[in-house]
Amino acid sequence: MTFVAIFLVNAALSFALSLVVAHLVGPAAFGRYAVALAASVVINTALFEWLRLSTTRFYSERVRSEAPAVGATLDIAYATTAATVTAATALLLVSGADLGLPAGLLAASAAVGLSVGLFDYRTAQARARFLDRRYAALLLARGGLAFALSTGAAWLWRDPTAVLGGSAMAAVLTLALLRERGRTPHGRFDRALLARFARYALPLVAASAVYQLLPLLNRSVLAARSGFAEAGYFSLAGEIAVRLFQNLGSALDLALFQLAVRAEERDGAAAGERQTGRNLGMVAAVLLPSAIGLCVVWPNFEAIFVPSEFRGAVAAPMMFAVPAFAAYALVQYGLNPIFQIRHRTAPVIAAALAALAANLAFLFAWPAPAGAGPIAAVQLAGFGAGLAVLAALAIASRALVPWRDLALSAAAASAMGAALWPWRDALPPVPGLAAQVAAGMAIYGALALLLDIAGARSTLLPLSRRWIPASNR
Repeated sequence: MTFVAIFLVNAALSFALSLVVAHLVGPAAFGRYAVALAASVVINTALFEWLRLSTTRFYSERVRSEAPAVGATLDIAYATTAATVTAATALLLVSGADLGLPAGLLAASAAVGLSVGLFDYRTAQARARFLDRRYAALLLARGGLAFALSTGAAWLWRDPTAVLGGSAMAAVLTLALLRERGRTPHGRFDRALLARFARYALPLVAASAVYQLLPLLNRSVLAARSGFAEAGYFSLAGEIAVRLFQNLGSALDLALFQLAVRAEERDGAAAGERQTGRNLGMVAAVLLPSAIGLCVVWPNFEAIFVPSEFRGAVAAPMMFAVPAFAAYALVQYGLNPIFQIRHRTAPVIAAALAALAANLAFLFAWPAPAGAGPIAAVQLAGFGAGLAVLAALAIASRALVPWRDLALSAAAASAMGAALWPWRDALPPVPGLAAQVAAGMAIYGALALLLDIAGARSTLLPLSRRWIPASNR
């Protein structure tokens, strides 16, 4: 239930943040904001993601007490990387190099990448130690502060630099206000451990950086070809889709991958692999109906939540953004862990390079695509290629793929979509959206229980017994 509550609150705040900022700053400024935000994600992924990945793989409560050098090495590596980013950003700004964005926006982008990197590291430590309350407090506090500070900055200044500054400040304030109490075991920096972390994480980081490069590249090319307003339409569609699937995938991954690590630690490598197979089925069982459901409710969602100056222009890129980011989430949170648990992450890079190659091939094809819709289709081709290649490599490596759960999830999600699609515009937006969400959850939930998709019966029925008072059973 902790993860359900976290997802619901963070998803609502994430949706609201993008929509409110878009409404307050307008399409052109939102396009600049989106390009700078994508750059901050690339910075975070390329330079700090390896620390988070190493933490989730090698850190635990037992390791914290018995091998304090692991925590010390991670801390020193982060401090060194943060200092390097700060110095490099300062040098870049002093040099006056033209990177297509104002100096203040570039500095804010770097600040977001750095602060969010530290925040992700601390939340990963909390999950690796199964500190559910601390993890929940960190995520909810940062989500609330980010919404308040970023939207407040957008309302006061209508400036994307100020909005990004609010996001960076939210991460820093959350960590300052929710400092972990108690003594941390003292350890020494260990170069051998650092090398082990690098060997494990760098292939994953390289792959993630390539994937994160795709939205930045596409937004930048679209801004150059069609203007920042068109990039704003494209970016808003992408922000809505990525925030949904990122919140879903992160909530699942932080729980499920730690279960795989624990299974391997207790029962051996085969147990860890079996758990990653089950995890893939659970991730697909959540992502597939969410993707189809968002497409079904989009007309009513757009009428209620999307700012008037974006309506209509966002619909076309949205229909491509939903499957694109659903595919990326399935790669990141469903397929990647299969190779992570084995410490064999080279296939992840191969899939990412396939995604980049497909994206570049279509982006610079003749005639070169322009406009938010065609560029969104290019992006879908890229993420789809990455998913196809990694799935093929997983099958070839004899991974324990849960074929039954994948097939039944796809069938149940499709049945839900087919049942609701004819009534997309049948009711006014507010009651229509409420009815669609309720009906979709009921249809898919009933099918999941009936078919026992990803162990739904064994997971949900015990929870229902807790929620229903004994006198009512």
